[in-house]
Amino acid sequence: MKIAKPRSPKIGFVSLGCPKALVDSERILTQLRVQGYETASDYSGADLVIVNTCGFIDSAVDESLDAIGEALAQNGKVIVTGCLGAQPQKILDRHPQVLKITGPQRYEEVLAAVHEQLPPTHEPFLDLVPAQGIKLTPRHYAYLKISEGCNHRCSFCIIPSMRGDLVSRPIGEVMREAEGLVRAGVKELLVISQDTSAYGVDLKYAAQDWRGRERRARFFDLSQALSELGVWVRLHYVYPYPHVDEVIALMGEGRLLPYLDIPFQHASPRILKLMKRPAAAENTLSRIHAWRKSLPDLTIRSTFIVGFPGETDAEFDTLLQWMEQAQLDRVGCFEYSAVAGAAANALPDPVPAEVKAERHARFMQLAARTSAARLARKVGREMRVLVDRVEGQQATARTEGDAPEVDGVVHIRHPRGSAHKLKAGDWADVLITGADEYDLEAKPRG
Repeated sequence: MKIAKPRSPKIGFVSLGCPKALVDSERILTQLRVQGYETASDYSGADLVIVNTCGFIDSAVDESLDAIGEALAQNGKVIVTGCLGAQPQKILDRHPQVLKITGPQRYEEVLAAVHEQLPPTHEPFLDLVPAQGIKLTPRHYAYLKISEGCNHRCSFCIIPSMRGDLVSRPIGEVMREAEGLVRAGVKELLVISQDTSAYGVDLKYAAQDWRGRERRARFFDLSQALSELGVWVRLHYVYPYPHVDEVIALMGEGRLLPYLDIPFQHASPRILKLMKRPAAAENTLSRIHAWRKSLPDLTIRSTFIVGFPGETDAEFDTLLQWMEQAQLDRVGCFEYSAVAGAAANALPDPVPAEVKAERHARFMQLAARTSAARLARKVGREMRVLVDRVEGQQATARTEGDAPEVDGVVHIRHPRGSAHKLKAGDWADVLITGADEYDLEAKPRG
């Protein structure tokens, strides 16, 4: 008599927020898969739903609360985790029927809550997990989180109260994960944390062996080790400390992508001081010019806040002038949001909403003009790009200067009948034929 195997319980998952939260989601899903759970593709097919929330700014809080409400309406059984979980009352005030709330990085608590509601039916000799774990990104790129938390206390930010102080992962652990991802077919590693250039400070730069050599838990040493894996390595959330110059040299040797994501946030010295930004005293313009002198193809992306409490018209003009001189390639901008618990909320002279909106519009107009001008310089150049997807006669890809989801793309037009030659994860050699404010047009080379 054949005995039917019991159905594996299915988990629905909603992941919101930044790439760091995405990595948290991947870790939770990997552990659930190890324990015999399956992932449902929709609410109706799930036995319960986990919502990994964001709580950084008001709009993110609203999105998270709406997502929880949708999951409750569509499924009814919801566990909440992530940054907004650090403020459980805010969730319970709106959605008192959630089953469990945990804060960020509370993986074991999430798993325990799932076990309580939905006991596993794991068969350890039959249920297998891919070597790279469960990923929420396409197979050809992955986020590599090197630390949790942050030692800074920027006045507009509540992340340290949610995620705690800096806790770096040992360098051997990071490199073993990176190697596993590359073996699994990943062609691009996106290094993320709250402060990438502070990596290892809390470990006192402790050394570990990797590939027969002792490597220290330092930003430069980690970058150097990652550069030996033979894939694209992209650095995010880098503060402009002086030792970043060492990594620029690695980029100049072609060992790392010539790309830096640096959250400058403002240019006015007084506003930066009010923001309590690290490296606020650095002459960032001279650093940018020096980097580009040695590495002309360096792409710099950044984010800024306009309408910070007390920001004057003159200080906003200082920011615009700085932007004109810096010529940043990729830029995001936020209007200041008075997030509950942020120290900046107590500062005098809040900027009226209409003024913040007007400054945001002016800032983004300048950023768009700058981006268009810098992209126009690439027309006529031959480039190697990484294909993200193919639809009909068009492939969408990225250059070395484009991070997934946040930067622009390259639209590759195929001659009729040739679309099958490219697929997601392929390298493609192309000729850049056109550009607009954010994206490039290209055709296959040859």
